[in-house]
Amino acid sequence: MAQETTHKTEQEHKKEAGDGSRSNILIIGGVVLGLLALAVGLYYVLVVQTRISIDKSEVSAPVINLAPANPGVLKELYVSEGDTVLPFQPVARVGDALIKTQTGGIVISVQNTIGEIFAPSQTVVQMIDPSKLRIVGHLDEDKGLDQIHVGQDASFTVDAFPGKKFDGTVYSISEATHQNDVVFNISDKREVKQFDIKIGYDQNAYPELKQGMSAKIVIYKK
Repeated sequence: MAQETTHKTEQEHKKEAGDGSRSNILIIGGVVLGLLALAVGLYYVLVVQTRISIDKSEVSAPVINLAPANPGVLKELYVSEGDTVLPFQPVARVGDALIKTQTGGIVISVQNTIGEIFAPSQTVVQMIDPSKLRIVGHLDEDKGLDQIHVGQDASFTVDAFPGKKFDGTVYSISEATHQNDVVFNISDKREVKQFDIKIGYDQNAYPELKQGMSAKIVIYKK
C-alpha cells in the first residue's frame, strides 16, 4: 500500500509540474504578444503619425517641345536622344529654317523621320532642362495633403537604385487637381482628387537621377 501511495504521489507531482509549465508558456506568450502590440503602437506613433508616404512618384522635369514655326519638310537632324545641348543651338532643319533651343538641356526624344512634312507646332525634338528635375508625387487629397507645406524635410527612394535613400525638401504643392474624364456614377461617394507634390533635391549630389525614373516619397511632418 505504501508503494502504491508513493507512486500516485509521483504522478501527481508530474501532473502539477506539467500544468506549471503550460502556465508559464501561456504567461510568456501573453508577454510576447503584449510586447508586439506595444511595438506596433510605438511604430504607429513614431512613424505613421509623423510621416506622409507617396508611393506614386517619379523623377520629372517639364518637357520642352521644339517645333518649326512654318510648315516644311524635315531635311536635317543635328542631335540624338541623350545629347546635351546649349542655348540657341540648332537641333534640326525644316524647310529652309533652323529649329534652335532656347535653353540648354538634354535631348529626350527625336523624330528621326527625314523627308516627312512637319506642320507648325508639330514637335521634332523634345528636351528637358535638368536643373528643373524634381521628384513629383501624386497624393490623394485625403491622405495628408493639409499637413504638407513648402520647405518640409523629405526623403525618397528610386526603383533604379534599391536600398539607397535620397534627401530633399518639399518644393511646391500644385494649386489644381488632376482632371480626369467625367464619369457618371449613381453612387453618392465623391471622387477623391490627386495633387502633385514636388520634392527638390541637390542635383550635384545625385546626378544619377534621370527623367522618368519611378520613385517613392516620404515627407516628415515635423
